[in-house]
Amino acid sequence: MHPKPNRDTVPRVINGRINGRFAPGHSGNPGGSPEAARKALNKSTLLEMHRAFNIGGRKAIEKVMRQQPAVFLKLLVLLVPRELQVEHSGGVKAMSDEELEQAIEAIQTMLAARASEAAKVIEGSAEPDALPDPNGPSPEAALEGHRDARQRRAEG
Repeated sequence: MHPKPNRDTVPRVINGRINGRFAPGHSGNPGGSPEAARKALNKSTLLEMHRAFNIGGRKAIEKVMRQQPAVFLKLLVLLVPRELQVEHSGGVKAMSDEELEQAIEAIQTMLAARASEAAKVIEGSAEPDALPDPNGPSPEAALEGHRDARQRRAEG
């Protein structure tokens, strides 16, 4: 036995690598992946925000709602998703007879409501009132003449 091992048989560790491979306990990416770092930061941030909300969140929300309603409304809008994912599945062919009957009834109810709203509309035409002639009669006299003209049209 030799007191010193042979240099050729002992693995050489250079920059955490043994013959080009990473040695046990040495990472190829000592800084970690950016994705893992981002996830860890997001998790820590959310946990701290949750802790802070539990301490005084309700009071803070009420204060913002009272003192800065525009900021409060903006925060509410930011919480609403921008897009709503709607997936088409099956359609009419996948509906049972009972579901089809219910859908037809709902459509008929909506159409009837729309028709009753249209029946409530009162049609008419507005008559624009002109400004009185500066050289003409007083506004009170012009108003009396206007009323007389309306009465004559209504009678005639």
